[in-house]
Order: sequence, then structure tokens, then C-alpha cells
Amino acid sequence: MAEEVRIKREIRSAEKDHKQNLERASEVSELGLELAASFKKNNCLDREDIKKLERLEKLAKRIRSEAGGSEDEVTIEKRPDDLLEAMNCVARVSASLNEKVQETPRQVVSASIIDKANILLELIRIVRSFSQKV
Repeated sequence: MAEEVRIKREIRSAEKDHKQNLERASEVSELGLELAASFKKNNCLDREDIKKLERLEKLAKRIRSEAGGSEDEVTIEKRPDDLLEAMNCVARVSASLNEKVQETPRQVVSASIIDKANILLELIRIVRSFSQKV
């Protein structure tokens, strides 16, 4: 009986963790779109955008960790040439990461989620390097 209760508790905990990860992924997508829209409107990143970028980075790291990944060396095939292109890439990859997380069952370790999170984190580093030059 105690074993059954423990197993049910573990399942509820895993389901709760998965739900939180789904919420993180949705927020990642929203932040990516907000950042790209803000940059298109203002042609720069303001203090609020930098905070959103930091939040996006934190969420992407958490999603990667929950998927069983760690920091890996990432090579982006077509590296953005400017900040506008980098922001558009951030929005696209954020949305793609959200889709992957939403469609992946909680019991599955997904290499594609880890890859997308690593690409997003590399793009965030690229955005930071461009924004420091401006």
C-alpha cells in the first residue's frame, strides 16, 4: 500500500514538472516574439528587452536541463549577420522550441529539444554581442 502511494506521488510530481516545463516553453515563445517585435519597432534593445533576454536565457537553460541536456558546443549553420536577423532567429527558434516541448511526452528524453535550446542559447549570446557593439 505504501509503495502504491509513493508511486502515485512520483507520477503526480512528474506530471507537475512536465506541466511547468510546458508553461516555460510557452513563455519562451512569447518572449521571443515580444523581443523581435520590440526590436523591429524601436530598432534597439532597451532595458526591458535586456531583462526579457535574460529571462529567455534562464528559461531555455531550464528546459534544456529538464530534457536531460547540458551545455554543448553549438555551430549555427547560417550565423546572423546583424542584430535584426539575430532577433528574428531568436523568435523563430523560440517558437520551434515551444512546439517541440509541447509535442513531446513527459516520459521522453528529446535530443531535438536539447539541440533547439542550445541553438537558442547561442543566438542569445550572438544578440548580446551585437547589442554591445551598438
